[in-house]
Amino acid sequence: MQKVSNILPFFKRELLGTVEQREITSFAYIAINHLLGYSRSDCIINANQQLTSDTVTRLHQIIIDLKRNKPIQYILGKAYFYGLELKVNQHTLIPRPETEELVDWILKEDFESALDIGAGSGCISIALARNSQAKIYALDVSSNALKIARENAEKNQQNIHFIQQDIFKLNTLEAVDLIVSNPPYVLNTQKVNMNNNVLNFEPSLALFVDDKNPLAFYQKISELAFESLNINGKLFFEINEQFGKEIILILSQIGFVDIELKKDVNGKDRMIKSVKK
Repeated sequence: MQKVSNILPFFKRELLGTVEQREITSFAYIAINHLLGYSRSDCIINANQQLTSDTVTRLHQIIIDLKRNKPIQYILGKAYFYGLELKVNQHTLIPRPETEELVDWILKEDFESALDIGAGSGCISIALARNSQAKIYALDVSSNALKIARENAEKNQQNIHFIQQDIFKLNTLEAVDLIVSNPPYVLNTQKVNMNNNVLNFEPSLALFVDDKNPLAFYQKISELAFESLNINGKLFFEINEQFGKEIILILSQIGFVDIELKKDVNGKDRMIKSVKK
């Protein structure tokens, strides 16, 4: 592998049979853009450009990591969400397209303050800050995740008020107009259906819940939100599609009204909005 034009064939040869051809092509161009800053059209123009030994070494390492099922976002240390470039690592989930849909829904609301519970990489809170004039708070139990979230906020020039807390040890929250949470919601028994690139690399703390009490986060956050939200405040959740009815019941029993269940682009129940009157 000596030239730019050799990179795509190298990826196809090395990763043949591990993932779909389309995904291999995507990986190759993502790696090229990361290492050389070239778009697909740039690759044609610069097809005969010689690769440095350092670039060749880094390309080989990317292939080694991909063969281990390590997500490309963790290999490169970055992911994209709602027009933002975000740093990610083993302490933060890789932002999902479904969560972008949740942000879209939230931004249709009028709010002057918002709290993101389970901030992770900061993807939701930073996207809300960038696309509104609201004062944004972000809470997470993990100091490692908050370190990344702070870096992402600074990189994207957004002022977020970060809080390290375990919600199960809280009795009250900041009084705000809107609360959003994408808490852990994948059942431990669902691990058998998940790919190794998720199981082996993404943080279990942010993904999985006990099958015996899968809605503990929703129950606790809903209780805290009802006590802390301003009048006419909104609570938004991303959810496991299996538990839409159960979460609606939790919200209604606590006292929330105007509860809406929304499907994602794949037709799965994925988001819930409720109102405190």
